[in-house]
Amino acid sequence: MYYADIKKADVANGVGVRVSVFVSGCTHHCKNCFNEQAWDFHYGNEFTEKEIEKVINLMNHSYVSGLTLLGGEPFEHTNQQGLLPLVRKVKEKFPDKNIWCYSGYTFEKDIINKMCKEWKETPELLSYIDVLVDGEFQEDKKDIKLKFRGSSNQRIIDVKKSLENKTTVLFAV
Repeated sequence: MYYADIKKADVANGVGVRVSVFVSGCTHHCKNCFNEQAWDFHYGNEFTEKEIEKVINLMNHSYVSGLTLLGGEPFEHTNQQGLLPLVRKVKEKFPDKNIWCYSGYTFEKDIINKMCKEWKETPELLSYIDVLVDGEFQEDKKDIKLKFRGSSNQRIIDVKKSLENKTTVLFAV
């Protein structure tokens, strides 16, 4: 897996100060995507154990609320495989910090009903994610007043409660 950027103090992509990992590779190609260069699966640098340690060190501050995964597309299969070692370690070292993830895929249709059944990585990755912002960015639904999302079709989902209740539960921001 490759990554486009690691931000050490991101306040735009989730509640609180966050460390954010922007993965490379996305097949959605949303019109007017804010991170179009990250569509290329080999854009940026290879994500290695060195980067995992960098993220862990950046998170090791009391002011950091958690980790955000975005891109690119974290739920592309190759990116799921690359992110699993990171999220495992984050939850092990910081069990009280949360993980947000942004995906153009939809929670029920794509992730639960398709990926969870096709790829062994998806259920485990999902088990570490606390909040998922789902749905492709849609230019005609763009709204700069929305918190933590770019277009009104996107939802902010409480993944833990959704999995527990077997129905989609929105996260209150």
